[in-house]
Amino acid sequence: MAQTHRLAEGGLIDRSRTIEFTFDGRRYEGHPGDSLASALLANGVHFVGRSFKYHRPRGIFSAGVEEPNALLQLGENPRTDPNQRAPQVELHGGLDAHSQNAFPSLKFDLGEINRLFSRFMPSGFYYKTFMWPSWKVYEGAIRRAAGLGQAPEQPDPDHYDKTNAHCDVLVVGTGPSGLAAALAAGRSGARVLLVEQDSELGGSLLSSEREAEIAGQPAMDWVKAARAELESLPDVRILTRTQCFAYYDHNFLGLLERVTDHLPQAERPAHLPRQRFWKVRAGHVVMATGAIERPLVFRDNDRPGIMLASAASAYVNRYAVKPGKRAVLFTNNDSGYAAALDLKQAGLEVVAVLDARAEPSGPLTERARETGIPIKAGRVVTGTKGRFRITALTHMALDKDGKSVSGQAEEIACDLLLSSGGWTPSVHLFCQSKGTLHWDHELSCFRPHESMQKAQGVAGSANGSFGLGRCLAEGHAAGQAAAESTGHNTSTVGEVANSEDRGFLPIRELFLVPSDKPVGAGGKHFVDLQNDVTAADLLLALREGYSSIEHVKRYTTTGMGTDQGKTSNVNAIGIVAEQFNATVPEVGVTTFRPPYTAVTFGVFAGRDVDELLDPARITPMHSWHVNNGALFEHVGQWLRAWYYPREGEDLRTAVSREVKATRDSLGILDATTLGKIDIQGPDAAKFLNLVYSNAWSKLQVGRCRYGLMLKEDGMVFDDGVTSRIDENRYIMTTTTGNAAQVLAHLESYLQTEWPDMQVYLTSVTEQFATMTIAGPNSRALLSELADFDVSTEALAHMGMTTGKVAGVPARVFRISFTGEMSYEINVPARYGLAVWEALMLSGEKYGITPYGTEAMHVLRAEKGFIIVGQETDGSVTPIDLGMDWIVSKKKDFIGRRSLSRPDMLKEDRKQMVGVVTSDPKEVIPEGAHLVESSAGHPPIPTVGYVTSSYWSPNCGHSIALALVKGGRARKGQTLYANLTDRNIACTVTDSVFFDKEGERLHG
Repeated sequence: MAQTHRLAEGGLIDRSRTIEFTFDGRRYEGHPGDSLASALLANGVHFVGRSFKYHRPRGIFSAGVEEPNALLQLGENPRTDPNQRAPQVELHGGLDAHSQNAFPSLKFDLGEINRLFSRFMPSGFYYKTFMWPSWKVYEGAIRRAAGLGQAPEQPDPDHYDKTNAHCDVLVVGTGPSGLAAALAAGRSGARVLLVEQDSELGGSLLSSEREAEIAGQPAMDWVKAARAELESLPDVRILTRTQCFAYYDHNFLGLLERVTDHLPQAERPAHLPRQRFWKVRAGHVVMATGAIERPLVFRDNDRPGIMLASAASAYVNRYAVKPGKRAVLFTNNDSGYAAALDLKQAGLEVVAVLDARAEPSGPLTERARETGIPIKAGRVVTGTKGRFRITALTHMALDKDGKSVSGQAEEIACDLLLSSGGWTPSVHLFCQSKGTLHWDHELSCFRPHESMQKAQGVAGSANGSFGLGRCLAEGHAAGQAAAESTGHNTSTVGEVANSEDRGFLPIRELFLVPSDKPVGAGGKHFVDLQNDVTAADLLLALREGYSSIEHVKRYTTTGMGTDQGKTSNVNAIGIVAEQFNATVPEVGVTTFRPPYTAVTFGVFAGRDVDELLDPARITPMHSWHVNNGALFEHVGQWLRAWYYPREGEDLRTAVSREVKATRDSLGILDATTLGKIDIQGPDAAKFLNLVYSNAWSKLQVGRCRYGLMLKEDGMVFDDGVTSRIDENRYIMTTTTGNAAQVLAHLESYLQTEWPDMQVYLTSVTEQFATMTIAGPNSRALLSELADFDVSTEALAHMGMTTGKVAGVPARVFRISFTGEMSYEINVPARYGLAVWEALMLSGEKYGITPYGTEAMHVLRAEKGFIIVGQETDGSVTPIDLGMDWIVSKKKDFIGRRSLSRPDMLKEDRKQMVGVVTSDPKEVIPEGAHLVESSAGHPPIPTVGYVTSSYWSPNCGHSIALALVKGGRARKGQTLYANLTDRNIACTVTDSVFFDKEGERLHG
C-alpha cells in the first residue's frame, strides 16, 4: 500500500530503503528509522485498536512510552508479544502486527455492544453486579474477557541475559540535559553509563523544529558531535534501546536493553540474547528523563485522530509523516503552538487553534499569529464526532471560573485534533528512589523537591525546567556535581553549551473541560484512555466514599495500565482536588512503583530456565551411583541415590535388602547433601545456646551434640548435629532441603537481633564429601583405613576426631541416624569418590552394601527418629514430638516463650506416636488420615494423620509414625486409616520399634 501520508522530504528516516510489514494481515511499507506507529500513519492508518472495557475505536495517541491506545500484538506463536506500544516498536522487515481486543475483526467487533450498556458498567460495577447466585457463575466469562492481548501458548524459543555493572555516574536520558550531564561527567574521567530508551540520542531534539540551535549550530549537529565525543572517552559507555525501569535503594537500578528486538528474525545473531537485564550500582545518578505532555480531558476525547500535540510534531519532524490533513489544536498553554507551527510548515491545513486562555500570549503564540494560523481565544472543545476517525468537533466559550461553558456551539470539520494541557515531568524513577515532590502552581505540575536523596540529581524537563537553555545548564551542573561527588577533578569539564530558552507560560490550569451537558451525560470524558476510566467514574468513587487518591486509583483502576498513568494521573488528581475544593498537593500523588514500563518475564529469568531454573546438584560420588544402577530422587535440588535395585528387584525388595544388610553387617550412605555451616567467633557458643533449644555452653572440643532449632512461634524449624572443632569453632549440620533456609535464619538474627555478636557463618556444604558407614562391622572397616584409634575409648558415640582415611585428611564423627554404630567421614570434596571406592573395596569382606534415602528412612523410622518436614509441618513443637528432653528449662532460646502459651500445653494437641497395622503385611499410605471409627459417612472427623510409613524387614511387619490428637494417651487404642475405598485397622504404639534399649548404637 502506498505511503499516502508521507512527506516528500525531511525526517530522520532512510528513504533509500523500503521495509515491508503487515498489520491485521494487510501489507504496508515503511522505511528504516520508522516506528510501527509512524509507518502506520504514513500509510493513512490511525485506527489500530479497541478500548479495554467499552471496545471503543482507538487510534495512535502519542509518539513515546506514554502511549495508552496503540497496544498491538506482535508476531505469531511462539514468538508472539502482546500489548506492545506501537510508537516504541522499531520497524523492521517482516514485522507482523495485529490489533487486540477485537473479534472477529477490528472494524466489526462484537464487543462494541458494551457501548450500549456503558451506563450500567461504571467503575466497580462488577463488585456489586456479580454477587448472585455466585461469583463462580460469571468468573470464567469475565476472565476470558479480561486483558487486551494474548499470551504465547508455546515455550519461548528466545534466550535472555542478565549482567551486572558498576559506574561512577549513571545518566538516564539523552536529551539536551542528559547529554550535557554525560559530557561534563565524562570529561572529568569518571566512569559514565549513559542510558537511552530510544534507538537514537537526542531526546526531544529528535522531534523538535529544525531551527533550534545549540552552541551556534543546528541542535542535531550538536547531538552528533556530543555522541562522537562521548564515544571517544574511554570510560563512557552508551546504551541505546535501553529502558531504566526501576530505581531501588542505594543507587541500585534496573535496566532493560532490547538487544535484537529491532532486527528481522532471520537477521538476529544466534549468540545474542533477545533482551538483557542490567543490574547497575551507581555512585551517583543523574535523571534527565524529560517530561510527558498532558492531554486535556474533554467530552469524547478518545476518537482515532485525537493525539498529543507533541506527538504530531514528532511524526512530522522526525518521521516525515502527516498525521492528518485538517488539524485543530486545543491548548491551554503556549507550548501547544509548536505543533501548529510544525504542521503548517509541513504543508498541513491548520484550521484553528482553540486556546482556553482568554488572552493567549507567548513567543510561539505570536509566531502562530504572524504565520496566519487562526486563534480562537477562550474556547474549548465540548464534543467530537466520528466513528473510526474524528470528523468534526464542537467548541464553546469557557467561562471565567473554568467550570462551565456558554454561548453558541460552533462546529469545525477536521480529521486531526491535537491536545496540549501542559507538561508532566517524568518523576517515576525519582519517586521510586524515595524522592518527594512539590506542586508548582505556575507550571501546573509536580516537580522533584530540592531536598532529594544523596548521590542523585534531576536535570532539565524532569526537573520542571522546560527551556532549552536551562536544560543544558542544569544538565551540565548535574554532571559536574556527580563527578565531584565521586571524587573526580572537574576542572576539565568545559563550558555550558548555550541556547535560547523557549518557555510556554502562562498556562491556564484545566483538568476537566466542561461541556454543554453534565459530566457523564451525552458522552464520556476519558481520563485514563487505557483503562476506559472517565471523569464520571472518578466522581462516582468520591460519592462512594473513597476519599484517598490511592483508594480512588484502585476503585477506578485509573493509572494502573501498562502506561502507569503517564498521561492520566495528574488530571485524575486535579479532578479529585476540584471536587473536594482542595488543592492538588492536598490530594497528593499515588505511589510510583517499578517497572516504569512493562518488562518481559523472560528477562528476569535470563538463562535460569528449564534445567537451569532449578539446577540438579550432584555429589562427588554421583558417577559411582549411576554406574551401580542407583535410581535417584530430588531433595532440595540435590540428586540423592534413592535405592540400588538389582535385577528382578522392585522398590520394596531392594530397600529391604539394603536395610537388612546394614543391620546385619555393614551399609554405606552418601550423606554429602547434608547442610554444613562453619561457625566461628568468640561468641559462637553463646549464639548456639540461643538458636538451639538445648544447652551448648559446656560442649567440649571434640564432642558432638544433637540440636533442635525452633522458630519464634515455638514450632520445630530444623534439627541436626553440631560439633565443636576447637574453642571458637563449630560445624553445624542441617537437613538437606533446609540448608539455605537455616543459614538465612541464622544470618537474620545475627544482623538484626544480635549485631554485636562476633560470630561468622560460612556454608561449606559443597566443600566436603560425606559418607556414612553403619552397622556392626563399621568399626572394623574404619580401623583398616584410618591412621587413628577408632576404639570406643578413643572415639565414643557423639565424639569426633581428625586424621587420615585411605590416606586422605578427614574429620570423622561418630554419630548415627540409623540406631547402628555409625561413622560419618568428611573429606575434601575432590577426594570423595576415591575414599568411597576405597571403603567399598575394603568392605567387600563384610558384604558392604550401599543404601539409599529410602532405606535410610526405614532405618531411622525403626528407631523413631524424626525427619523435619516429614514429622513436622510448621505446627509441631518438641513436646508434640515427645522430645521435651531437648528443651532447656534454664536458658533462653528462640521460641521458648511461645512454648509456654496455654495452647502449646493442651493434652489434645497432635502428638507423635507409632502405629502398627492389624494386618502386619499392609503398609498404610503416607498422609492417610486416622479416624476413631470405621463406620459412618464423610465427612468423618479425623484425629491425626500418618507422617511416615514403611515395611520393616527387621521388625517383620509394617511400621508407621503419626501425629495423633492426644496420641500418647491413646497407646493401645485401635484407630483406622481412612482411605478412599477402605479403612485399615491399626494400633497406636510407642514410636520406637526396634532396639528400644539402644544397645546396638554403642557397639
